[in-house]
Amino acid sequence: MAKDVEVAERGSFSAKDYHDPPPAPLFDSVELTKWSFYRAVIAEFIATLLFLYITVLTVIGYKSQIDADLGGDACGGVGILGIAWAFGGMIFILVYCTAGISGGHINPAVTFGLFLARKVSLVRAVMYIVAQSLGAIAGVGLVKAFQKSYYTKYGGGANELADGYSTGVGLAAEIIGTFVLVYTVFSATDPKRSARDSHVPVLAPLPIGFAVFMVHLATIPITGTGINPARSLGAAVIYDKKKAWDDQWIFWVGPFIGAAIAAFYHQFILRAGAVKALGSFRSNPHN
Repeated sequence: MAKDVEVAERGSFSAKDYHDPPPAPLFDSVELTKWSFYRAVIAEFIATLLFLYITVLTVIGYKSQIDADLGGDACGGVGILGIAWAFGGMIFILVYCTAGISGGHINPAVTFGLFLARKVSLVRAVMYIVAQSLGAIAGVGLVKAFQKSYYTKYGGGANELADGYSTGVGLAAEIIGTFVLVYTVFSATDPKRSARDSHVPVLAPLPIGFAVFMVHLATIPITGTGINPARSLGAAVIYDKKKAWDDQWIFWVGPFIGAAIAAFYHQFILRAGAVKALGSFRSNPHN
């Protein structure tokens, strides 16, 4: 009897322990009247500015360190590994700092994926993407202001498809790379895991940063690694060269497709959203 009560109590606890949060409304005009909304938008702007400033400065610095004309060593500098660490490390830091304010998106592709999963409203998604894009432009603008003599000479940190790779390969690299990132974001911030394991929300920035790091290691030689349309746009606007603009579409279409696939995979396959929806549909006639 005591055992039965214990099992019942455990079952009751498990059932009440977690409930899926309601989906965000498509249009939520009430958000526009709240300071917390504008605070979040500002946080996305500043975070993306800092992200681009540190990472593009790292890229420019590395290229100047290996420039033979300046007495550089081809094996010197931070290398591709260091550049990947700069991008992944900054995402880890900035997600940790801003997650409690804006969610720590810092990337239009992440925002788009979360919007498709009904985690954020359309109003918030649009404002975040605008803030991220403007922040990226401002961040790269600061790099050019401080490193004007080196900025244009070393490519401005702009994303371009590398010689020898087809457009299809570049697009696939951006799709798969962004899928890895956004899939990691969904997994690391899954409210069901957070309810079960209290340490998950605290550790969430770490796997997200590592995902950015690993994707950069794989795709820097192909596209310079975008997986963040704001990052690519900011560099293209300030660098303003034909090649960067000609390839710009790859760094928007690829990440958005990758984000959409990741959202679908996590919500409808892993979290069985499609099965739940079908089950609900089938049960309606009996209600």
